[in-house]
Amino acid sequence: MSLPLAIVGHGKMGRLVEQLAPAHGFHVVARFTSANSVSLSERTLAGAATAIEFSAPSAAPDNLRRLASLGVRTVSGTTGWYDHLPEIRKSVEAARSALLYGPNFSVGVNLFFQIVARAAALLSAHPEYEAWGWEIHHSAKKDAPSGTLKKLAEEIHAAGYSGPLHLAANRAGSHTGTHEVGFDSPADTITLRHTARSREGYAHGALQAARWLQQKKGVYEFREIVSELGAAKSSP
Repeated sequence: MSLPLAIVGHGKMGRLVEQLAPAHGFHVVARFTSANSVSLSERTLAGAATAIEFSAPSAAPDNLRRLASLGVRTVSGTTGWYDHLPEIRKSVEAARSALLYGPNFSVGVNLFFQIVARAAALLSAHPEYEAWGWEIHHSAKKDAPSGTLKKLAEEIHAAGYSGPLHLAANRAGSHTGTHEVGFDSPADTITLRHTARSREGYAHGALQAARWLQQKKGVYEFREIVSELGAAKSSP
């Protein structure tokens, strides 16, 4: 059964989500952009009980609070708003709604988080290695470093690595996104890299997350459910 979906932020990602939505059992009934100045309400949501939000860091907190108050289950791929997460969590829980967020909805990137964390744990016992993180994205991307690169740094520290960690971000052209983590010692260099070929991986991941979120309540991070998505694909 096809489910009604609202898209909050109808830029490149929002339009791609709309294009791929039918393959995941959704049909788009409402679209919201910064240009049309239509506010989120029961009327303008047109019956959508699920939303996918790819807006801007400045707009996301208000969008998420409003969607929570309306009881709309929301997947948010916007980054740069996580300082507001504690208060938004309270709003979602008070409304008995659901929110799933993540700095990156690529399944491959979220597996990359785990690979990098494992490498950092192994290298934490070898102080001769210093680490770096680097990325490149298209010139229109607003946050630098991105939420994904910041998350990679968090994973490295959480895994027990306490040595130097240097981060750098480039913005140029229309590059979809490359993230690299390296560990360098006087003897050798270890490099791990993820390169996205297109934005479709992000859109498919967001739509998979929206299906997963049906009947759920509370706040979740995408990386927490990646293994469940994989298990669902492999089950008969």
